Amino acid sequence: MKILFIGDIVGRSGRSLLKDFLGYVRNEYKIDVVVANGENAAHGNGLTRKVLDELYSFGIDVITSGNHIWDKREIVDIINNEEHLIRPVNYPAGVPGQGYTFYKCGDSSICIINVMGRVFMNPIDCPFTSVDKVIDLCSETADYIIVDFHGEATSEKIAFGYYVDGRVTAVFGTHTHVQTADAKILPGGTAYITDAGMTGPINSVIGSDKDAIIKKFITGMPTRFDVAGGEAQLNAVILETADDGKARKVTALNQTASELERRYGGNDKDD
Repeated sequence: MKILFIGDIVGRSGRSLLKDFLGYVRNEYKIDVVVANGENAAHGNGLTRKVLDELYSFGIDVITSGNHIWDKREIVDIINNEEHLIRPVNYPAGVPGQGYTFYKCGDSSICIINVMGRVFMNPIDCPFTSVDKVIDLCSETADYIIVDFHGEATSEKIAFGYYVDGRVTAVFGTHTHVQTADAKILPGGTAYITDAGMTGPINSVIGSDKDAIIKKFITGMPTRFDVAGGEAQLNAVILETADDGKARKVTALNQTASELERRYGGNDKDD
């Protein structure tokens, strides 16, 4: 099985790229399932009903999130009814939504878990023990287990990867919007990357207009952060699984819209 995991989708820039090219990517690499982090897909922060439906229409099967999941208030009324939209599993009991889901692909069942780190992030429940509980619940019924670890600190993500090595199929880091150069298979057979990166505007500061961010750093004054314009990039990871539930191969993708257009032709074709 081949699973495509897309790094944080940022605003219209990221959505437009996926609308134009995700279908081609799926076909070329013979992708069976697409998982994407969508917490920044609506204007750079959060999700709306309209944007959620748009992401599904591009061919995304499961959408993960993180600390920005609640930025658009309407998601609170939506998330309980969305089987394949998940929020971090380590939010306290009683928070809307679910932290993991199952996706059926042919005869295989994939458990996708979303978890959020605590280092330099909002203080919520322990990501390590929270995921332990889900692994115990789903290991008998899921053929593959994929974890989106949404966190700031590289050390926390790496430690988590080794903690679950051999017990899950893959750990894909998100949140920093910068793709790391450490895609690999850990000793126990778990695919790992510290951060899958960002699908959004290239000439930006992690997706936001660079001039506004620079002004914020220089002055320390409150500044409006808008999603940057210009060319977009696709940051993603392709996972090839083995029959024993472990990873066979993991490959990072980092392609600009121009590169994708040269590869697949004009973007006026159907997805």
